[in-house]
Amino acid sequence: RFIACPQLARTVQRCLQSGTGPQPVLLEFAPGPGVLTRTLLNAGVKVVALESNSGFLPNLQSLENSLDGQLKVIYGDFFRLDPLAPGTLKPPALCSDKLFETMGVAAVPWMADVPVKVFGILPQKNERNMLWRLLFALYECNSIYKYGRVELNLFISEKEYKVLTAKPGEPRAYQALTVLWQLGCEIQLLHMEPWSSFVTNLKNGGLWIPKSVFLPNEHLCLVRLTPQQNLFTGGLKPTNGTTFIFMVKQCLAKPKSRLTDRLHSWSLDDAGKLLRQLEIPRKAQARDLYPEDYKHLFEALQNSNLFIETWFHDEALDSIRNIN
Repeated sequence: RFIACPQLARTVQRCLQSGTGPQPVLLEFAPGPGVLTRTLLNAGVKVVALESNSGFLPNLQSLENSLDGQLKVIYGDFFRLDPLAPGTLKPPALCSDKLFETMGVAAVPWMADVPVKVFGILPQKNERNMLWRLLFALYECNSIYKYGRVELNLFISEKEYKVLTAKPGEPRAYQALTVLWQLGCEIQLLHMEPWSSFVTNLKNGGLWIPKSVFLPNEHLCLVRLTPQQNLFTGGLKPTNGTTFIFMVKQCLAKPKSRLTDRLHSWSLDDAGKLLRQLEIPRKAQARDLYPEDYKHLFEALQNSNLFIETWFHDEALDSIRNIN
């Protein structure tokens, strides 16, 4: 959460506003004491505050009551949207359909403009897990992405930002997460802020900075993730998005392995011919391919008579259950 730092709040406010036309609704999760919320409201932004800590709700609701519809406060947890657990949802768990209905936002076509901007700080404890969960929702057009190309503006650790923006061949940084986010979204770095501008939940009041041996991690990075309008052109569709995710995950599980070895493990006999058609060197390693290469490979496999989806089914179900 933010320390009561108006200067940082104003910096974030400038980053979140774009253009001179009407601004989309801004969904701010975990606003806490409302430092940024007040700055956004003073700038004329319409804000929906999604707060899971009941201790912060009275002050936020008091602020809501003092305004004429510019602020809407909802008790809920952004990180517990649409859980797979059966039965009635117990607050602060929340259904995205209910959330968007309360916000007054209707679904728009994928090619339309951004309907909602989301802002918040990813908790460091499960940051990687949350990034994966958002990816599944993106490629399946589920949860918040049922409503269109929802834009995320997230403070994430510098080490995860380096992963998201890595280039092919970079040791350790270039991962399945890299490929899927780069293909799925335009990634913009809006701001870098030292860890000292944020408080943590440690009882002694100290800063908890996740250790990173191989990647720099001295800042939190405000990153904008805007879904690509052309994501679902060609053979990639929301109906096979999960298949694509697990194809990429299996390829990059061993980044130094040759792509031909992975294709042979899927019983694809003429892997060399397929790679020649895609203009991919026969000796190419999994970490050598650009995100677009993986999409082209997936589309080629989709068009082959041999390709079936059962090879990943059990792993996919187990991973989705764990993420949720």
